[in-house]
Amino acid sequence: MYGFHSGSARGVHINVGGLLDGGPGASNGDAAQALTPDMMDDFTAAEIATDATTIFVRSHGSGPPILLLHGFPQTQLMWRSVAPLLARDFTVVCADLRGYGRSGCPASAADHAPYAKRTMAHDMVTVMERLGFSHFAVAGHDRGGRVAYRMALDHPDRVERLAVLDILPVETVWERADERLVLGYWPWSLLAQPQPLPERILAAVPDAVIDDVLGGWGSPASAFPPEVRIAYVEALRDSAHAHAICEEYRAAATIDREHDRADRAAGRRIACPLLVLWAAQGALDTWYIEESGPIALWQAWADDVQGRALRAGHFFPEEAPVQTAEALSRFFGAPKGRD
Repeated sequence: MYGFHSGSARGVHINVGGLLDGGPGASNGDAAQALTPDMMDDFTAAEIATDATTIFVRSHGSGPPILLLHGFPQTQLMWRSVAPLLARDFTVVCADLRGYGRSGCPASAADHAPYAKRTMAHDMVTVMERLGFSHFAVAGHDRGGRVAYRMALDHPDRVERLAVLDILPVETVWERADERLVLGYWPWSLLAQPQPLPERILAAVPDAVIDDVLGGWGSPASAFPPEVRIAYVEALRDSAHAHAICEEYRAAATIDREHDRADRAAGRRIACPLLVLWAAQGALDTWYIEESGPIALWQAWADDVQGRALRAGHFFPEEAPVQTAEALSRFFGAPKGRD
């Protein structure tokens, strides 16, 4: 019943050599991607065509399907230690969001809609459908978590369970934004500035960007092996990807907020069970104490909410992969209440 449907799936292009060794059609980040740790060697690489772009995925395992989505400044490589653990019991799909990693960078628009979380969520629904999965669970970290909750709101018939890692909804963050967000999590404000300033910064000094982010959000440098750091740096060097990432942040400051407000005004809520995990050494554990913390804030968006802090920094899937995999496996393995 479960498994990776690759050979005849419409829109799925298996091209392991070109994707991993810098072969024809490869982007600037391919040389770094070839340094993927051995633990991902069993995963099948593919490019999947959606309505407007292509999405790069790695998949492996058998059992109920789980989609894993990364954050900034990462790629699907962030799941390198978590995904193999989950693949013992699940079919795991790790995807690069549009504009990130090996995925395509379609043209944007004045309203930034091509990089809205709604559009990115639609990409992922298409990806899973073309892999043969009409229903699935999804876990997203950072930016990927915001794509994931938007997917659950827009496609409640597809998402069976949802896990969000170290995030709050976009509008919730902006409503409570203060100097801590602007200074501590500067991509929210800097990358949302009009082009070309943020694009030029990302492309000109990707090393400095990666080192500041990876070193400044509570996780130790040891969580990121040299080859992984190189992969993240190379992913930012490409000007098309730098622009796409900035467009995603511009969408978060504008159209994503509009979508959240519209859902709230209409009373739309996340229907599936929701797991909220956050960093005990991060912002979510301390910034929102007066509002009873992340669980209470997510209860404004969903009825079935559970969660806890993990003893790590913001990048806990890389810093504490066993903790992360155990928490996700326990949640996704629980009865879904479906026939």
